[in-house]
Amino acid sequence: MRHTQTPITVEVAGEAAQLEFGARLATLLRAYRGVIYLHGELGAGKTTLVRGLLRGLGYQAPVRSPTYTLIEPYEVVEPPVVHLDLYRLADPEELDYLGLRDLLERPALILVEWPERGAGALPPADLALFIEYAGGAGGEQTDEYAGGQAGERRRIRLTACPQWAPLLAALAHAD
Repeated sequence: MRHTQTPITVEVAGEAAQLEFGARLATLLRAYRGVIYLHGELGAGKTTLVRGLLRGLGYQAPVRSPTYTLIEPYEVVEPPVVHLDLYRLADPEELDYLGLRDLLERPALILVEWPERGAGALPPADLALFIEYAGGAGGEQTDEYAGGQAGERRRIRLTACPQWAPLLAALAHAD
């Protein structure tokens, strides 16, 4: 990864806060096009964050996780968004058959869940988000959000390539 900027960390309490953070991030991403990696365990909230981001870009229809289709394009927002969920990808070479090269040539935000499953086929991330359970004292995990209780907190660490450093700076000063 070519990220040299100091990462920033944000904590969110519950699904509503994660949706709000995604919407706030969307307002800053309007001027950007590139690849964004979303790292996190199952249930950490990667798709929730994407849903908030799409809402922030004005997309009002239901947002589906592309777990089974692998790719879900959203052409009706600006910038266009392509959401990839590589959890079920058996081999990174499958991305060629899915048209990854064509997708990467488009001026869009390419959001990639489970990017490690596409290692070698994906370009480096311009922005990477690492979502983890913040939990309580024991760092307990839960499968679903339930109103921002201790186990529902998420810590989101963001790193960026040098060209995207202004985005991190704006996000750090947004609070």
